[in-house]
This record gives sequence, C-alpha cells and structure tokens, in this order.
Amino acid sequence: MPSDLKRFKITYSLIGLNLLFYAIEILYTSSIIDIPTQGLVELGAIYGPQVVIGGEWWRLLTAMFLHGGVTHLLMNMFSLYIIGRPMELYFSPKNYLSIYVLTGLIGSLVSISMHPATVGIGASGAIFGVFGALSGYFFAYRRELGQHAHQFMKNFAIIIGLNLLLGFSIPNIDVSAHAGGLISGLIAGLIVARHPKRLWVFAVGILLVAIGFYLYLPTLYVQTNTLLY
Repeated sequence: MPSDLKRFKITYSLIGLNLLFYAIEILYTSSIIDIPTQGLVELGAIYGPQVVIGGEWWRLLTAMFLHGGVTHLLMNMFSLYIIGRPMELYFSPKNYLSIYVLTGLIGSLVSISMHPATVGIGASGAIFGVFGALSGYFFAYRRELGQHAHQFMKNFAIIIGLNLLLGFSIPNIDVSAHAGGLISGLIAGLIVARHPKRLWVFAVGILLVAIGFYLYLPTLYVQTNTLLY
C-alpha cells in the first residue's frame, strides 16, 4: 500500500482533501449522512445570487470539494479512485491537477448558467474532466496503442454512459456540470497528448471562457428574472 500511495499520490491527495472537507461539513452542521443545504451554502457551495450579485466567485472552486451526503461522497470518491490512477500514468502531476481544477471550474460555470437559483456542490464536474482528458489522450494515440486504446476507450465510454444515464434518472444530479467537465477535459486531453508542455494554451482558454461566463451571468439572471424577488 505505501508504494501504491506514492505512485498515485495526486489521486489519493485529492480523495483525502475531499474527505477533509466532508469532515468539516460534519463538524459544522452536526450531520453525518445528509448535510443540510444551508450548511453547504455557508461552507462555500455554488449559489447563483451569492456568486453573481455578491461577487463570491471563489464558490466556483470550493463547491468542487463539498458533498451533500455520504452516498454522494462515496460515489464520487470511488469514481476518482478508478479514473485518477490511470490519469497519473499518462499525465504529469502538474497537468493532472491543472485539468482537474480547470475542468471542475467549467463544470461549475455551466451548472450555474443552467441552474442559476440552485445550490450546487460536488467533485463530479472535475472527475468527468479527468474522464474526458484520458479519452482525449487515448483517442490521440489510438493508432500507436492499437487494440489496447480501442478497448480502453470502449470501457470508458461504457462508464461515462452509465454515469450520464444515472444523472438523467436520479433527481438532483447536475448533468450539465458533468457535460461541461467532460467536454473541456476532452479538449485538454487532446492538447496534452501531443503537446504535454502546452497545457497553458488550454488554461488561458479556460480562464478567458470563465471570465466571459462570469461577465455574462448578470445578464442571464436579469433575462430569466431569477433574482427579481
């Protein structure tokens, strides 16, 4: 186990960070199985009015480490455990962490655009970003890796399909955040596969998109009357 921890230190560190945040949620709300929505908002969940009107943009990042209950946490951490370890075999620690955070940010922005008055939390946008990045990597090297790449991509397509199906069938699952993370991750994976040192191009693009989203959000809120209460 120690060697496994050392080999996949980024994945285990991310899992540990999510567990730490959940421990804080338990201490703050005195709830273990299901965390009250108000407590999540106070701890940094995405909530449109506070993000847009209050200027609390940092919620787009902190929300990625908050979970609404034990089931939510375990499902996401199991997915991160499964997908994160292969990610460390093909991506540098810097690129892995950058993709995780940036795709999670895009997932948060897409979520708040689609659901401006809903409280949003969870690591799934970033996890789907990692899914997308690995898929992009294997697609880029599909000829070099041959049958191994085809089988790998087939397995990942099944996993992603099942997660999307669960997202559409279970209430309160934000499919828009999954889609935002997945698509942005796919782009990142394609870039890093052929140009490992050019992730900065993706990062700059994501930040420009994020700024554009953030500037557009007040207009969206006025158009939908979300904040007229």
